[in-house]
Amino acid sequence: MNQIEKKQEIFNLVKKYYKDYHENLNEYKKGDKISYAARVYDAQEMINIVDTALEFWLTSGSYCEKFEKELGEYLGIQYVNLVNSGSSANLLAFMALTSPLLKDRQIKRGDEVITVAAGFPTTVTPIIQYGAVPVFVDITIPQYNIDISQLEKAISSKTKAIMIAHTLGNPFELESVKTFCEKYNLWLIEDNCDALGSKYIINGEEKFTGTIGDIGTSSFYPPHHMTMGEGGAVYTNNPLLNKIIKSLRDWGRDCICPSGVDNYCKHRYDGQFGELPQGYDHKYVYSHFGYNLKATEMQAAIGVAQLEKFPSFVERRIYNFNRLLKGLECLSDYLILPSPCPNSNPSWFGFLITCKKGVSRNKLVKYLEENSIQTRMLFAGNLTKHPCFDQLRKDNYGYRVISDLHNSDRIMMDTFWIGVYPGMTDDKLDYMINTIKNFFKEY
Repeated sequence: MNQIEKKQEIFNLVKKYYKDYHENLNEYKKGDKISYAARVYDAQEMINIVDTALEFWLTSGSYCEKFEKELGEYLGIQYVNLVNSGSSANLLAFMALTSPLLKDRQIKRGDEVITVAAGFPTTVTPIIQYGAVPVFVDITIPQYNIDISQLEKAISSKTKAIMIAHTLGNPFELESVKTFCEKYNLWLIEDNCDALGSKYIINGEEKFTGTIGDIGTSSFYPPHHMTMGEGGAVYTNNPLLNKIIKSLRDWGRDCICPSGVDNYCKHRYDGQFGELPQGYDHKYVYSHFGYNLKATEMQAAIGVAQLEKFPSFVERRIYNFNRLLKGLECLSDYLILPSPCPNSNPSWFGFLITCKKGVSRNKLVKYLEENSIQTRMLFAGNLTKHPCFDQLRKDNYGYRVISDLHNSDRIMMDTFWIGVYPGMTDDKLDYMINTIKNFFKEY
């Protein structure tokens, strides 16, 4: 038996193992806990992992290249760089804008970046850690995205960029934000970690979110739209930004040789860089203070299999969202239900609910959890209220706030969400709908 035949024998065993021990794991029985999110996979993901294990190529390689290529083709974007997490993707996206290669558009310490307080910390963390200044504007309800009416109040002579997320798959008003960025010559980073597959019509053309700004980011953590365990991606159509992102991801190298490849550029020993001696090995020349944020072959192998299924994941998320919306519309006297951004087709990550006056979110959430329905807050609620901001407040340094962040505080007090992931069945969705209705009957 040759190597190919031996591999196939192993893969057949993996298929059988999946069928015997994994295939029915997501079957729903009354009383089972309904998670807000979960992995959806089949034997192909497991086969791909075993394939990489048999080759024992442990860092990035052919699967990583394949994933980058295929994700780029799906999104219709030119450059994709796979990384080890969505947080790393946001870090790279922001740090790319601090590169001296950008000259007068380089973000420097003390420059300002417009963002929102109602979101996930790692959209904001890179800004603060670098020494730039986040400028927080409020959000709107029930879209839960940036309030574009506050943008003009947020601008200053130090503003260099906007970095915001599409909340739980719902695109922010990209046309208005993009126009604002063009007016003031600002960079736009789309944190697309919760919105892969969402679409937005801009200038009459429907595009995927994450591809309309200067840089987009994705996360492939297990609860997200697709998974590779841990993983993320940074994408752009700008060749200079791509060069910077790749450098920062790969230790800050000036060289573009892939891992394990020498002298790809054919000029490994004939360059002059900085104050290094003439002909210093280009593989060890550093043009940025970078990191090692590459993904592994095992991660990418899962991602390649997930990407094949991804369009069906998006379809199911939309279906699940609409079923919940229809089922809960009768409770509009008590609950604010989510609304898509105009000109958008969201790939929903979750179903957001805001309790109206007189309805206790804590009681409703406790009731759902006691009835085996997992809930989540809208991440930080108002990030500036968290302990990590205590020292910044004491020092009166490090961030600015526009308005009183009234809606950010509102979601901190009154908002939560439930899941719409592709593994949800009609039985699970209907159980969630009926349980929420029963809460109002009982209380």
